[in-house]
Amino acid sequence: MVNASVNLAAEAKNPVLPDVPELIIGLISFLVLLFIIWKFVAPRFEKMYAERAEKIEGGIERAEKAQAEAEEALEKYKAQLAEARSEAAKIRDDARLEAEQIKEELRAEAQEESKRIVAQGEAQLQAQRAQIVAELRSEIGRNSVELASRIVGESLQDEARKRGTVDRFLAELGSNGSGK
Repeated sequence: MVNASVNLAAEAKNPVLPDVPELIIGLISFLVLLFIIWKFVAPRFEKMYAERAEKIEGGIERAEKAQAEAEEALEKYKAQLAEARSEAAKIRDDARLEAEQIKEELRAEAQEESKRIVAQGEAQLQAQRAQIVAELRSEIGRNSVELASRIVGESLQDEARKRGTVDRFLAELGSNGSGK
């Protein structure tokens, strides 16, 4: 009998199936919890989700805008860099041309100075030559008058005679010197 009563009690209660009052209380608790979640928690989650989505979208828009600005700044920088490079090349070319012009000017000035120095030297040489020729004529004249005085035996003290004799002598020397 004890076995039969245990079998009856075991058959009457199935451990897998809950009791009906527990099932009703669990269902009511679940519905209350679902209502609280649906009324209070879900709107907060939706609000937080919307805010986060808005922040993300705004961040993406700001990032795209910043990227567009960065690309625009990069293009401006590249254009400025290209302009600076071309300007530097132009300045370099202008400096080369200016250096060549200065070089040519200095060369021309040096040649002019050289010509001036040569001309001045030639003028000095001509002046010295003329002076030497004048001194030689005077010396030759004195020597020839003295020599003529000794040869002729008379004094050639008279100035007019002296000059005439000297001029004749020099003319003869000039004709003999150029005839050689």
